[in-house]
Amino acid sequence: MSSNRSGLPPRGKGQRGSTKGSKRGSTRKRKSSGLKRFFRTVLTLLIVGVIGVGLYAGYLFYTADKVIDATGTSGEVPPEKSAKVKPITMLLLGTDYRPQTGTHLSDVMMVIAMNPDTKSATVVSLPRDTKLELDGYKTNKLNAYYPNFLAAEKKSGIPATQEMKTMMSKFFGINIDYVTVLNFQGFRDVVDALGGVDVNVDANMCYRDTADGTNINLKKGEQHLNGEDALGYVRYRKSNCSPKTKGSDDFDRNRRQNEVLHALIDQAKSLNGVMGAGKVIESVGKNLETDLESQQMKNIIQAYWNISKENVDFMPVTGDWKSPYVYLHQDELEAAKQALKDQLDGKAGSAQANTGETEDGQVN
Repeated sequence: MSSNRSGLPPRGKGQRGSTKGSKRGSTRKRKSSGLKRFFRTVLTLLIVGVIGVGLYAGYLFYTADKVIDATGTSGEVPPEKSAKVKPITMLLLGTDYRPQTGTHLSDVMMVIAMNPDTKSATVVSLPRDTKLELDGYKTNKLNAYYPNFLAAEKKSGIPATQEMKTMMSKFFGINIDYVTVLNFQGFRDVVDALGGVDVNVDANMCYRDTADGTNINLKKGEQHLNGEDALGYVRYRKSNCSPKTKGSDDFDRNRRQNEVLHALIDQAKSLNGVMGAGKVIESVGKNLETDLESQQMKNIIQAYWNISKENVDFMPVTGDWKSPYVYLHQDELEAAKQALKDQLDGKAGSAQANTGETEDGQVN
């Protein structure tokens, strides 16, 4: 198998999504109490890096427990569906929404399966330009479906998040329980609240767009990036500078996304991670939407607060770029689908089990 590693072309105007849907999406009111916003933030942190943290997640769990004791719980889930006893799946969408653009293209798309028995998770990511051909849906680029569903919400009466969950459940052949949407601003805020992130920038990167304020100017080598620069690092596609820097494709972007997620796990273990929790809770809640019940969020924290990042298996699916689509490698896609099913069935091997390490860190 080989991938054409040429830089991807710029987005066409037709990919910007519906203006009507964008305006409605940017002004829609979220039903979110302070408690729900707190749990939404905790969930986001678990997914975008803090899903592997000991000290930090322990701190969040302790704080969450105090909040629930003080205010009472809402959004109860049946005990048999609790994340503490039942494997769950989630669709994570990272959208390009910013006030400057008003667009909602899903530039990041991941499906996550978590199993409380093995204390492990499988994360499958797909390229944004994937050509999706699925019975019942018009063929399109993967990242265009969410804004299209947003534009059709008023007429169909079906939330775009539910439409995405239904479609991706059919695509992967599993039932996806929940969906979480995080926009670019939320990503920036997470990184900044954690005091920045250390990454090894793999090449010089330069791109400027006065229309939306994008200014990517990164130099190759080890660097400590703030939220804006970290976002530029994972988004970079092509250069319009002089001299031009080397472009990158969807697969490079997915690789860098995973790199930054792992780096965030390490950063969240630091003092900055603990001290930044309040800032994260305050800022990320404004940029996140999820259908998780409050009690289920607590269950997730209880079940996975001490998960090791070695037990989080990232599986980016690659393919071949043939304008204007990415055609997925079917063997990789089938392997990813099977890995998600194995995780749900408790067949996924965990690093903890393989090393004989117990939950308290002792070796059997």
